[in-house]
Amino acid sequence: MSDFLARISARAKADKKTIVLPESTDIRTLKATAMILEQGIANIILVGDRDKIMELAGDLDISGATIVNPATSEKFDDYVNTFYELRKHKGMTLEKAREIMKDELYWGAMMVKKGDADGMVAGAAHSTADTLRPALQIIKTAPGTKLVSAFFIMVVPNCEYGENGTFLYADSGLVENPDADQLSEIAISSAKSFRQLVQAEPRVAMLSYSSYGSAKSELTEKVVEATRLAKEKAPELLLDGELQVDAAIIPAIAKTKAPGSPLQGRANTLIFPDLNSGNIAYKLTQRLAKAEAYGPITQGLAKPVNDLSRGCSAEDIVGVVAITCVQAQG
Repeated sequence: MSDFLARISARAKADKKTIVLPESTDIRTLKATAMILEQGIANIILVGDRDKIMELAGDLDISGATIVNPATSEKFDDYVNTFYELRKHKGMTLEKAREIMKDELYWGAMMVKKGDADGMVAGAAHSTADTLRPALQIIKTAPGTKLVSAFFIMVVPNCEYGENGTFLYADSGLVENPDADQLSEIAISSAKSFRQLVQAEPRVAMLSYSSYGSAKSELTEKVVEATRLAKEKAPELLLDGELQVDAAIIPAIAKTKAPGSPLQGRANTLIFPDLNSGNIAYKLTQRLAKAEAYGPITQGLAKPVNDLSRGCSAEDIVGVVAITCVQAQG
């Protein structure tokens, strides 16, 4: 386990939260459950039929987990009525709500909404869209937040830049082509996420292929406007742009390309102009710099729900659960 993940796990254990794992017919989920319970990282709720889950678990010790079957739960009607009330303006009927609430992911999201769980982790067996749709419909965005976005925490070994080699990259997992206002929202959410997870002061760079007007185009103007909006909305943030990545993270280059920048080439929170650049950058950093990549981690929801990669391991699930617990402490 990396230093970053060890610190996150220790924080999760110190104030234990309850996380719902709806994908209980996936053996990776059950292996992760056994590890999480053994390490004392979180309380776990599994969604589904107890007999099927226990049969699949075999010799795995998941006896400490709570198992909830929507079909037999005493809360079924309450959850159905709540979902109907939330969605009736969109044409939802009680009959349809009853059908949808049998879905494990919708059930898990409703547990979080109702406070029966503190967070949800899924996506090992579902697409990002299928995982996040229930969260967006039921849990919705956090107060004062317009947008749900995603980021990666990148931990680069033997690196003097960022926060001792730790960076936040956003958005590198969800919002395809944010406009200037959305980009400013991503920057503000990312600063909060960096402070919460890394426990250090965020230094936010709005990235572009241009520094301080060295090039001018529709692409650079979007970042210039996003920087202006972010500063207006959150004047307390240490934030600057538009900056090329070298001017953002290397002090010597910042002196020539962006003299007077408050970041002084010491950015640790990197905001990419679109999903193309953010996703490419995180994968390049992960492969070429042999960095640890934690994510995509979701930000901007009223309560935390995180999406797993469908290629994830049981160990990956344990890590995302620990991160979700720390988000829930926030």
